[in-house]
Amino acid sequence: MNAADWPAIDYREWRETCAALHLWTQIVGKYRLANTPWVNHSWHATLYVTPRGLTTGPVPDRGGTTRLSFDFCDHRLLGESERCGSGSFPLEPMSVSGFLHRTIELIEALGGNTAIHGSPNEIAAAVPFAEDTQHRPYDRGAVERFHRALLRVESVFQQFRTGFLGKVSPVHLFWGALDLAVTRFSGRPAPRHPGGIPNLPDAVTREAYSHEVSSAGFWPGGGGVDEAMFYSYAYPEPPGFAQQPILPDGAGYHAGLREYLLPYEQVRSAADPEGTLLQFLQSAYLAAADCGGWDRALLECDPGRVRVPRAVL
Repeated sequence: MNAADWPAIDYREWRETCAALHLWTQIVGKYRLANTPWVNHSWHATLYVTPRGLTTGPVPDRGGTTRLSFDFCDHRLLGESERCGSGSFPLEPMSVSGFLHRTIELIEALGGNTAIHGSPNEIAAAVPFAEDTQHRPYDRGAVERFHRALLRVESVFQQFRTGFLGKVSPVHLFWGALDLAVTRFSGRPAPRHPGGIPNLPDAVTREAYSHEVSSAGFWPGGGGVDEAMFYSYAYPEPPGFAQQPILPDGAGYHAGLREYLLPYEQVRSAADPEGTLLQFLQSAYLAAADCGGWDRALLECDPGRVRVPRAVL
């Protein structure tokens, strides 16, 4: 990879499209959530990056299987069901309410269950989807660049994931904050989370943080940071975590968010974007593991290589 493979993302230029896409992913993600048995840490609710966009993956629905997918190449929302059923509608400027109604019509045409929770999560002063009638823009070029960035980041996160023998999450997109994330676990229970995330039940938050984590991710901007950003945090945050030397130069601890941050633009413009991002992911993880007293000898392994089985004694 080189810098040309990592597209520029100017959050300020596509802020309104990003906000619309965020809410659209919530509607699609809530369809998966409404039909899938609960999996630890809400892993059953996430979306996955594909070469063409984002997908729910197979969703069990009324005795069959359905999948919803964002296609950011042809700019459509595609629905598929078993016995070869399919349908779609264009992604274009529209209201959140309009997207909701089109999605419901698509699911109904496939014979699926449309009973989803009707309001956004993790957004302060959330407006129910059906009442959000504001016309929203849809910048195709910006969406395509964001998708290309997700592909680059997903590849690096997958590589980072291979260096851990302990419990580790899939690389997946949480639509609550529109962030692509991967999480490592120490194996020990965590203190009860205080909750308080806007429009998210505390029971969901506490189940998500039931065990100690070092979590890393990428989000396109917002939430007080008006640029695309990588993050890494620990829960619970161990003593000394915020004072650790994090690589590369330019990464730093944000006291308000209680996370280490690294601007996406710094990674994109580096001579070795992949190596720069891996450096951040590894050093931030080490800060959490060393300050938190994780059993690193038991939990870690060499990074995986293509077609090479992991060596064992």
